[in-house]
Amino acid sequence: MTNSSGSLRPLKLVVLISGSGSNLQSIIDASAAGTLEAEVSAVISNIESAYGLERARLSGIDSLTLKILPGESRECYDQRLAAIIRKYSPDLIILAGFMRILSAGFIEEFAGCILNIHPSLLPDFKGTNTHQRVLDAGKREHGATVHVVTEKLDDGPVIMQARVAVQSGDDAESLRLRVLEQEHVMYPEAITKYANSRLIKNKVDR
Repeated sequence: MTNSSGSLRPLKLVVLISGSGSNLQSIIDASAAGTLEAEVSAVISNIESAYGLERARLSGIDSLTLKILPGESRECYDQRLAAIIRKYSPDLIILAGFMRILSAGFIEEFAGCILNIHPSLLPDFKGTNTHQRVLDAGKREHGATVHVVTEKLDDGPVIMQARVAVQSGDDAESLRLRVLEQEHVMYPEAITKYANSRLIKNKVDR
């Protein structure tokens, strides 16, 4: 991306999490290593105990918890979430295990700027419990997908996929761990790929 003077600057990311934040850590590590030209401006979680918040603190990144208020609608929560995100003016919003379905209004406001990683080879196995469902279906291949978020659940343009062979003797946990290893490699690469494609499009549009 470019700054106001037209020179290159790192992408500004806001990362949303609900759990351990291992994909967040892969992004932080890639940024520190210079393989991802990006900086994480803030990490926001809906779960106060999410370990990903500690990962952010250890890296000197703003970490915030935004709890769901009793009886709060998805739309009202997302309005509060959007207000926080706006303060950081990110180039991209990265979903890294954020276990909430975003409202249509939120997605519309940040259209084209929200990326998600899903543990299946989309469009197959949308939703949850993907690893067991892959095993139950007798599939020989599994994997993960990074895609642009749209209003349809686990839909939107695919940016990158990583494939993992299902091995004899696999259970849901062993399969999950091998897919997760590939997620850690793929997510930073996919962020770079998508950012570059947006830069090219913007240059063409001008």
